[in-house]
Amino acid sequence: MDILVMLEDNPEHSTVLAHVNSVPAPLNSERPPRDVVTLYGVPSPESLALALAAAVESRRLPNERSDTIRHLGVWPERGAVGDSAWRDMSSGQLLTRDLEIPLETLVDTARQLLGECGQTIRRLVAGLTMPDWPEGARRAITFSLTPMVAMSLPGAIQLDGMLESFREADGITFDSDGD
Repeated sequence: MDILVMLEDNPEHSTVLAHVNSVPAPLNSERPPRDVVTLYGVPSPESLALALAAAVESRRLPNERSDTIRHLGVWPERGAVGDSAWRDMSSGQLLTRDLEIPLETLVDTARQLLGECGQTIRRLVAGLTMPDWPEGARRAITFSLTPMVAMSLPGAIQLDGMLESFREADGITFDSDGD
C-alpha cells in the first residue's frame, strides 16, 4: 500500500483532521494504487494513525474494486465520511457510493497501527514537522505500507509478518534459526 502523507500548515482551510484520497493505478502499469493522506494543522502520531486507519478501512469495504477512486474526510468526532466512484466495465457508466466509517472502527484500527508500527508513524510525523524544510516547500513524504495490504483483507490480519517487515526496514533483523 503506497501512501503519500502531506501536511497542510493552514488548518483554517479545512475543518477536518485529514483528507484521504485514493488514486488507482494507471492502466497498463505495474505501479500500485496510492492513497494520499493530507493532514491539517499540527500533526501527531494519533492524528496520522487515525487518517491511516481511514485509508486501511476504506480498502476493507464490501465490493471494493482496484479502480475505485475514494475521497474521505476524517473528523475526530465523526469518523470518516466521503464517497467513492468507479466506472462500470460493461456499460461504461460512472457509479458512485457514499462512504462512512464509524469513529469506533477508526479508533480501533488506529490503536492497532500505533501498536504494531508506532515507531514508523512517529518518524513520519517527525519528518513532516522538521523545522528545516525549505520555506514554501510542500511537506510530503511517500512511504510504502505493503504489509497493511494483508491487514486490509477481511479476516486476514497477519501482524507478525508486518512487524517483521518493519524490523527489516529499521535494520533490526535477526536470525532465529540457531535458537
